[in-house]
Amino acid sequence: MEKTKKNKLVKAWVNQHVNDHYVHLAKKDGYRSRAAYKLLEIDEIDNLFSKVKVIIDLGCAPGSWSQVALKKIGARGLVIGVDILEMIPIPGVRFIQGDFTEIETFNELIKEINNEKVDLILSDMSPNLSGIKNIDQAKLAYLVELVLDFAAKHLKTGGNCLIKVFNGLEFNNLIKLARKDFTEVVIRKPNSSRSKSSETYLLCKNKKN
Repeated sequence: MEKTKKNKLVKAWVNQHVNDHYVHLAKKDGYRSRAAYKLLEIDEIDNLFSKVKVIIDLGCAPGSWSQVALKKIGARGLVIGVDILEMIPIPGVRFIQGDFTEIETFNELIKEINNEKVDLILSDMSPNLSGIKNIDQAKLAYLVELVLDFAAKHLKTGGNCLIKVFNGLEFNNLIKLARKDFTEVVIRKPNSSRSKSSETYLLCKNKKN
């Protein structure tokens, strides 16, 4: 019975994916995944890439956000992607394969930026989900806290940070935490984010000194 239920869920997901407007659009436009349009939508509202030269893309694989970032800043800038998964190289993007929560990966990232401050941090990271809501929300909250801590130390004054979060018990606490280091924190839910998904994005604007 459980196997039948699982097969139905898989079939439903495949059907949705095959018929997804943004999946087809990504193929047409040359992006590696539909996630590109989430970032493009947010940028259209918030002009994320204005005067930006150095971008860190956390949880970058398969690479669609890095593709968008590179197109936006062109030859004038640097995009550094980090992911625990492998990623097919993108010319112009420096890629670090490793776990952002581990010190080895963190040190490699600091080395890549030459211990300098960066202009924009993007994080589309998500933990391995267990299916247990409270545990999964706690895992994601931990990742968000790590990104905010990294931003507090390595983002330039006036810089922005965009982080994926899920609505849940920790949501309000994460907003409060973000407001300690940023003058404005807004919530973005792009149209290209699936309506059934609880994901949303915290846009942390104008980092304080």
